[in-house]
Amino acid sequence: MSTANLIKMANQIAQYFANEPDQQQAVLSVRNHLQMFWTPGMRMELLAWQTEHQGADLHPLVQTAVSEAGWKA
Repeated sequence: MSTANLIKMANQIAQYFANEPDQQQAVLSVRNHLQMFWTPGMRMELLAWQTEHQGADLHPLVQTAVSEAGWKA
């Protein structure tokens, strides 16, 4: 899957949870969704993108969720 598609999907997930009043819960929900429904390869590709591009094009909830997830590249 292309990185552009992963970014688009991750941002859509974040948009879904963006209206959550508790931002920590929103971040947790994004992280849990990525952990449960994305393959390790998809998560690693997203992590690599965030690391290389300082989170460019990623919704802030995704940036925080990926940063706090503790995934290793």
